[in-house]
Amino acid sequence: MAIIHRATLVPTKAELIAAWLPAQPWCGGAAAEVVPVGAYRFDDPEGEVGIESHLVEAGGRLLHVPLTYRGAPLPDAEEWLVGTMEHSVLGTRWVYDGPGDPVYRDELARVVREADTQVRMWVETPDGREEREPTVRVRGSGAADADATDATPEVVVVREPRPGLTAPTARTLVGTWAGQDEPVVLAYLA
Repeated sequence: MAIIHRATLVPTKAELIAAWLPAQPWCGGAAAEVVPVGAYRFDDPEGEVGIESHLVEAGGRLLHVPLTYRGAPLPDAEEWLVGTMEHSVLGTRWVYDGPGDPVYRDELARVVREADTQVRMWVETPDGREEREPTVRVRGSGAADADATDATPEVVVVREPRPGLTAPTARTLVGTWAGQDEPVVLAYLA
């Protein structure tokens, strides 16, 4: 279960993503305005790391950007640092590209293996917690072959998801969102 705080973020998630995208080799250069399409969350079993994957539109392309949010820098992960943001409730957050964060990789692998889904999200309000409907719904495929229980599978994020794209393995994470009713591959275990 993810608890969403009503907070001010500086920069916003979209601004942070937009500033980071041009330097990514899979992005292909300068990103236009980043428009959020939807997002889904996983839970860190230890409750320390926020795990949220964003689908954004930039320059007519749909991009998949998994992020992790940490209360302190991740050791030896500077190459994966997207940036920092100030969260009005939680303070400074170090934001990392998900594939570079072991908490993201482990949780994605678990969701795929166990045919699990995104977590339920709750927003803190003055009247208590209210459930928020997900804007992206995801599901793991389950352990589809004998190698599915490998301790450290390679996690592959599909950075530009699109209908009809297939993965080289049956161990996938697929998603749907507004306007996309047929499941699309978002990640897989190699």
